[in-house]
Amino acid sequence: MTERAIADRDIADALCEQVRSAYDARTPLRIVGGDTRAFYGRPVEGQALQMAEHSGIVSYDPVELVVTVRAGTRLSDLQEVLAEKHQMLGFEPPMFGEASTIGGAVATGLSGPRRPWAGAVRDFVLGTRIITQEGKLLRFGGEVMKNVAGYDLSRLMAGAQGTLGVLTDISFKVLPIPTATHSLRLTIGLDEALKKLAELGRKPLPITAAAWHHGELFLRLEGGKSSVAATQASLGGEPLDANFWQELRDHTHAFFTCSADQSLWRLSLPPNTAPLALDIPEADIFYDWAGSQRWLKTTLDASTLRDACSAVGGHATCYTPQLQGGAADPFTPLNAVVEKYHRNLKAELDAHGIFNPGRLYAAF
Repeated sequence: MTERAIADRDIADALCEQVRSAYDARTPLRIVGGDTRAFYGRPVEGQALQMAEHSGIVSYDPVELVVTVRAGTRLSDLQEVLAEKHQMLGFEPPMFGEASTIGGAVATGLSGPRRPWAGAVRDFVLGTRIITQEGKLLRFGGEVMKNVAGYDLSRLMAGAQGTLGVLTDISFKVLPIPTATHSLRLTIGLDEALKKLAELGRKPLPITAAAWHHGELFLRLEGGKSSVAATQASLGGEPLDANFWQELRDHTHAFFTCSADQSLWRLSLPPNTAPLALDIPEADIFYDWAGSQRWLKTTLDASTLRDACSAVGGHATCYTPQLQGGAADPFTPLNAVVEKYHRNLKAELDAHGIFNPGRLYAAF
C-alpha cells in the first residue's frame, strides 16, 4: 500500500452541517468511526455522526517525522503507510478490529505496551482540526513540537471520547521503527519480577515493553543492534514470539477471555506499586507496563477494587460493566474539585450536551 492508495475523502463540510443542525435542534450525537471501541465507557444514545468516510492522509513528511491524517482513516492503513518509510505511531494504539480508526484511537486515549517508555497518545498529538458545537471547523496546534500559543486543546481531545468536539484531522509526531528487536521470557515469581523490573528501570536499557503473568516475565528489547544484543545476553531467558505484544495490545491474548461470572478490569497504579491485597487468583491478573497497568478478571465488586486502588493512588476502569448488570460504572467517580473542572469545560465546549452525552460520566 502507498499513501495514495488510501481513499482520500474530505467530508468536513457535510459533518459541520450535521453538527450545526444538531446544535440548533438540541439533538444528541453519537460519534461513530469504526465502532470498535463502543464497549469502552458508557453507552451513548443519539443520532449517529458517521466519521469513517472522512479518511485519507492529508500530508506526510518522513524527514520531519510528522503525519496529518483524517480521523476516519483506518489504523491498519495508516500503520502500513508509515511502515513503508520504516516509521510507526509511538504510542502503539490498540486495534480492536480491522475497522479501527485513528480518530477513535485518539478519542479513547488508549496506548499499548510501549506507553511507559515512549509516551501516551497526547504526547504525540501536535495539532487537530475540530468541529465545535456551533458546527465551525477550527484548527488547533500545529505540526511542530513547540507550539505554545494558547490553550492546548488538541491534546485535551486525547481521551475525551468525543465529548468536547468532533475530531476531523490529527497531526502526529511519528517515530522510526527500531533497527533491532528481541522479545524474551523468564520464569520468575511475582515478587522477584517486580523487584527485577524496578532494578531494570534504573538502568539505561533498551526495554520498550514489560509484562508478567502466572510465573513468567515478558520483556521486549528494541534499539541499536549492539545494545539489544548485549542486553539480551545479559538477561538470558527464552525467545518470545513478537506477536505476544500485539495480542496483549489488542486483547486477543487468551487471558482476556472471561468466564460468564467475571468482569474485566484495568487498574492504573503508580510505578513500583506492590501487589494489592485482593482475593483474586494469580492466573486472573496480568501485569503490564512493568506493573503500572494491571488487568484483572474477577467477580469482586467495584467498590472493593476502587478502594484498594485509591489507597495507593491509582484508579480502576471496568471494561465489561454490562456483565455486572450495569452495576459497575466504567470509570472511577471524580473527586469534587476535578468534577468541577470537567463540568466547566463541558459547559464551555458543549453547552447543550450534543457530543457523545454520558459517554464519560452519566451527568455530563
